[in-house]
Amino acid sequence: MAYAPTLAWKGLEGPEEAHLVATAATRMAKYAEFLKIPSVSALPENAADCRAAAEWLAAELRRIGAERVEVSETGGHPIVVAEKIVNSSLPTVVIYGHYDVQPGDPLDLWKTSPFEPIVRDGRMLGRGSADDKGQIVIHLSALEALVTTRGTLPVNVKYVFEGEEESSSVNLESWMAANPDRCSGDAVIISDSGFFDGNRPALTVGLRGITYIQVDVRASDVDLHSGSYGGSVVNPANALAAMIASLHDENGHITVPGFYDDVVELTPADRAAFAALPFDEPGYLAGIGATATAGERGFSTVERRGGRPTLDVNGIWGGFMGDGSKTIIPAHAHAKISCRLVTAQDPEKISRQLEAALRAAAPAGLQVAVQNLGNGDAFLTPLGDPYLNAAAGALEATFGVPPLYIREGGSIPIAALFQKELGLPVVLLGFTPPDDNAHAPNESMDLGNFEGGIRAVIRALDAIATVG
Repeated sequence: MAYAPTLAWKGLEGPEEAHLVATAATRMAKYAEFLKIPSVSALPENAADCRAAAEWLAAELRRIGAERVEVSETGGHPIVVAEKIVNSSLPTVVIYGHYDVQPGDPLDLWKTSPFEPIVRDGRMLGRGSADDKGQIVIHLSALEALVTTRGTLPVNVKYVFEGEEESSSVNLESWMAANPDRCSGDAVIISDSGFFDGNRPALTVGLRGITYIQVDVRASDVDLHSGSYGGSVVNPANALAAMIASLHDENGHITVPGFYDDVVELTPADRAAFAALPFDEPGYLAGIGATATAGERGFSTVERRGGRPTLDVNGIWGGFMGDGSKTIIPAHAHAKISCRLVTAQDPEKISRQLEAALRAAAPAGLQVAVQNLGNGDAFLTPLGDPYLNAAAGALEATFGVPPLYIREGGSIPIAALFQKELGLPVVLLGFTPPDDNAHAPNESMDLGNFEGGIRAVIRALDAIATVG
C-alpha cells in the first residue's frame, strides 16, 4: 500500500536533541522489545503477557528515573503508575497511555508476524506500534531526554499506563476512585489519537462515546433439518437478520425509539469547521478498497464519522459456517452491535433503548438475550483551552504547520472519565499517521511521526510550564 507522506520535523534547540540523536538506535531496539510482548488484554491466554508488559514498563520507568513506580493491581490487568515531582509550584501533568493491544487476527494478512516487529518503508510494523505502545515509548523517550540532559523537568508529571483499554477499561474507574493521588493534577495528556488525512498534524478535540452489546437468539434446543422444519418454525438466523435490519430506515437514520433524544445537533459553525477540513473523500475510499460512502443522509462523510451517532454490527454468526453445505435451521444466532455516541448521549440509556428495540422486533417463538459489553461517554474539549494551545504550539514548532482541530469517530473512555470525574482539562496529543492500521493487520507507526512526537512532547511540557 502507498503510505501517507512522511513528515519533516524540526529538532530541539537544546542538549536534548544531541541526546536523542545519539540514542536513536537504542530507542528503536527498546521500541521493538516492547512490541514483542503480546499483551492482548481480551484473551485470557495472554494474561501473563499483559503482566510482562506492565513489568517491562515499570522497569523502564525506574531506569529512566521516575519515582513511586508501581505495578498497581486491579480486578484484571494491572495499571502501571509512576511520577516525577520536581516542584509543587509547577503544573502537574498526568500522562495516560495503554500497554494492552488488540489480537493479531487475521494472521494471514500480515506482512510479518504481529509480534515480531520490523522496520520497513520508514515505519515500525507490528501490533501496538501505533496503538498505543509506540506513543508510550514517545513519552518515555521524552522523559529520558529531559532527565538526562537537564537533570529535571519543566513540570511535574504523573504516568498512568493502563492494561485494559482495548477491553473497555473495565477496572479503570474504580481504580481511579481508590487511588486519587496517582491521577490528580492540573491537566491530562492522552497520546492515543493521531493526525488527519494526508498525515496533517492535528489535535483531537472531540471523541464519540460508545455502548457495545451482544445479542443472542434461540428458537430450539438443537439444529434442525431444513427440509423437515424449514418454513414451519422460527429460523434464528433469519429472525436476527430482520431484527438488525429494522434498526435503520432507508435514509440511514437509526430507528431505535428515543435514540436521538439527547443528541446535540451540529451548529452552522460546527458544520463549517467540518467542511473546512482538507478531506480527500476519493482517497479515503481508495485507501481501504471501498467504492462508495454510506450512512445517514443529510450529512457529509466527515460529519458522519466525527459528529453524528451511529449503530453498526461488528460481528454476526450462527448455523453452519464450514466448507461445503449442510441444510439446517440453526438453533441459535448471535451478533455484536456497537453504537458510537455524541455529546450528551448516555451510553447506558442507549443500551437499554437498543435492547428494547431488538426485543420488540423479535418474532414469537424466539428467545432473546442481550448482554452489555461496555460503555463510554463522549468527549469534547473547548477550543482556546490554554493546555490545548500549548500542545498546538508544540506541534507547529515541531512540524512546521499549525495543527488542525478535529473530531474523531472513535472512543477513548478515559478522556471523558478524566474530564467528568476529576474535572481536569484533557489534551489529546497523539502522533499516529491516519493509515496506521490500528486494530487491523499490518499496524504501523511512521518513524517521522514517532521521532517528531518526542520533540513535540518536550516542547509541550516546556509550554505547559508557563500556563497559569
